[in-house]
Amino acid sequence: MAENAKKVHMSYEVAEEVSSLNSDVYFDVLSRLPTKNLLGLKCVSRGWHCLISGRPFIQTQLLRTESGVLGFISQGKFQWFDGDIETMYYIPVETTGAAVRQIAFDFLVENVVVLASCSGLICCRSCLPSQCPSIYICNPLIKDWIRVEWMAPNTGSSIGLAFDPSQNPIDTSTNFKVVQAQLCETDEEEVQCISFEIYSSQTRAWRKSNEICHCNDSMFQGRSQGIFIRGILHWLTDGDHIVTFNVDNELSWLVSIPVPDVVFKTTPQACIGESKGQLHYVMLSEEGLQVWCLEEYFESKWALDHSKSLKMIEEENTQFFCNLHELVIQKNCSDHPWMCPLAFKDGILLIRVGAKIFLYNLLTSNFKGVCSVTQLGPACMFWPTVLPYSMSLIPLT
Repeated sequence: MAENAKKVHMSYEVAEEVSSLNSDVYFDVLSRLPTKNLLGLKCVSRGWHCLISGRPFIQTQLLRTESGVLGFISQGKFQWFDGDIETMYYIPVETTGAAVRQIAFDFLVENVVVLASCSGLICCRSCLPSQCPSIYICNPLIKDWIRVEWMAPNTGSSIGLAFDPSQNPIDTSTNFKVVQAQLCETDEEEVQCISFEIYSSQTRAWRKSNEICHCNDSMFQGRSQGIFIRGILHWLTDGDHIVTFNVDNELSWLVSIPVPDVVFKTTPQACIGESKGQLHYVMLSEEGLQVWCLEEYFESKWALDHSKSLKMIEEENTQFFCNLHELVIQKNCSDHPWMCPLAFKDGILLIRVGAKIFLYNLLTSNFKGVCSVTQLGPACMFWPTVLPYSMSLIPLT
């Protein structure tokens, strides 16, 4: 207690000392600090709280600092039942002093299902059934949120959040778009199409885009979806394609995955994610772990960023894995594959192997045991929704 009191006293001394300086000085210094540090500094004084909470400061801090992935939010799904699971969990990336914990967006007016994440903002929807089905855009760090009317709830649709603070400055307001992609009927038999509905925070209204994407694959339900990178939303399908949608010019096209599924003996397991401002495709098969980076959209040109065989993974992590290749061959053809990537962000892969969850760092090639599947709820095995999370102070109101 005495040590904590001393720290608080020192913080107030620092605040008084800084307050005597020109305001531009501590604006410049504080705006270079990570968001996690700023959260505590808001409590130093009223002046610091007002400064750090101000939109001009937040905009400057976003441009000056890099906000890497801090963790992942996981929410299970029922396999054969349409109801929603209200419980969600937070999986931190920190290597020490952090544990998986249950979280709740209790600052919202109802229980929600998470859908997408972008620059510290989370897009979620009402748990159904609901008297007034809605979509919420929120910042859980500062408990700020906006409600969006959801006139035609469709749990089979895929929703993405489009928000880029570097392209859309937040110094006056936070502008974002919500895009709902869903299958639609066509006049041609055996031909499926995907249509897009767009909500703009500036107009506060939904409208249907004229763009139609011809795709015979279904949008993949679960894992990490609606990845927003440099103005483009991406959704993984259950086939050999990724659906893309340019939010600004409202053009959609299909990107072929690096290696088609038919070349493998087992069913490859995959997810998509973002790292260094580029789309990545993570695939697990009997050939091992492969991480591809998309270099060119229209030609579906991929570069192999990372590759490791199952044998090498096992040899480097004997404390975790045994008979890995045999188990993948036996079980990855079933509805419950042995090895499955869940989400990828900033070089960090969240992966399930058997009944355990691991974090894999591509830079160091290290596996870290996180928890058992049962710690994330009974339905975690059935393709949970998993979102990367990065802290930000971005306000919505």
